[in-house]
Amino acid sequence: MKLYYSPGSCGLASQIALHEAGQAFDLVKVDFKTKTTVEGDYFRVTPKGFVPALKLDDGDLLTEGAVILQWIADKHPDARLLPSFGTRERYTALEWLNFVASDLHKSMAVMFSPFLDDATKKRFADGNLTSKFDYIDEHLSRNDYVLGAQFSVADAYLYNVLSWPHRVNIDITSYTNIKSFMARMNRRASVRAALAAEGLQVNG
Repeated sequence: MKLYYSPGSCGLASQIALHEAGQAFDLVKVDFKTKTTVEGDYFRVTPKGFVPALKLDDGDLLTEGAVILQWIADKHPDARLLPSFGTRERYTALEWLNFVASDLHKSMAVMFSPFLDDATKKRFADGNLTSKFDYIDEHLSRNDYVLGAQFSVADAYLYNVLSWPHRVNIDITSYTNIKSFMARMNRRASVRAALAAEGLQVNG
């Protein structure tokens, strides 16, 4: 099994989930600028050209981070990375996966755009991201993890995206519950292993 990633990108969540599941896998680094890997043209792996991508042992390929996370959880039910099918808790977890993917992740991606100036990015962050941080912080004031006391793949994705603000000069240190969540996640062996594999420092 191979996980295609780029350091610090959204593939970190998939790597955390694989570690949590105890699943062996190889990491293949993707150069975002050239869209190449040690294997060659990354577009031959996936025409989307994005990470993460998970190539299974039979050659099948999964893309889209939120989908990969669900696949990992469903293939390793003993790891309890998602609630059982059909439960209300399951749909709550999927709500959060979709919120992180469609609202938080996509909004944060704007801050990395080379096509916008700093003033525009600041206006966007103030008008779009602040409300999302408020929502997350309030939720975490009552919950150690997204689903309460139980870690899930939604936490891996949330942690992944919340590790980006400092890279684009967004200060979220005033969000004390987010800060506690990040510190809690940083203590997990899966997170520390994933960060080390990508050559990243712990950032809370």
